[in-house]
Amino acid sequence: MADEEKREKRPQRVFTLLVEVGRKEDDGLPDGATGGALLCYASGIDEAEAVRETVAVLKEAGLAPLDVSGYGTLEERLAEGHDIDAEERELMDRALAENAVIVAQMTPFYSNE
Repeated sequence: MADEEKREKRPQRVFTLLVEVGRKEDDGLPDGATGGALLCYASGIDEAEAVRETVAVLKEAGLAPLDVSGYGTLEERLAEGHDIDAEERELMDRALAENAVIVAQMTPFYSNE
């Protein structure tokens, strides 16, 4: 039995991620947009897994992820003084329950030129 040491399963947590995307054919971004930012809630055992899953889902959806910024878990954000409303908490709960990536908001970017 010593050879079959049981691994303790780490719990899934939800991470808040901001993903910057560039343009790609048929990406669904508005005409004239140069890219955009997506606010996502993603489940994972750690932030690295949540980022990997989010990037994979967005690529599969036809988007072109360029950069991901992590803002931590609900507990980490509360400890930093973030104000998190009921709607945001519901989306986080949904991401955890469904082991999913939830895109909560999309903001297109436009060039000032």
